Amino acid sequence: MRDALKRKIIKVCNEKIETKGDSVGLSFYAFFANKNDDPELLMEAARWWILENKLDHFEKATKIRRMVEATL
Repeated sequence: MRDALKRKIIKVCNEKIETKGDSVGLSFYAFFANKNDDPELLMEAARWWILENKLDHFEKATKIRRMVEATL
């Protein structure tokens, strides 16, 4: 997964955790606008989430942040 997407995921996770607490869950759609303006990037996130890591639809933001930070 490209570094720009990793940084975006960490940023969104931090924002969600800050506003909703440590138990907040999210899906990979949380990293994108409702408009599908970058399908390749969306598929890159989906591939990482679903195929590579076999994550559930919703996961704790703290878990996702930790996983992504480990790859930087």
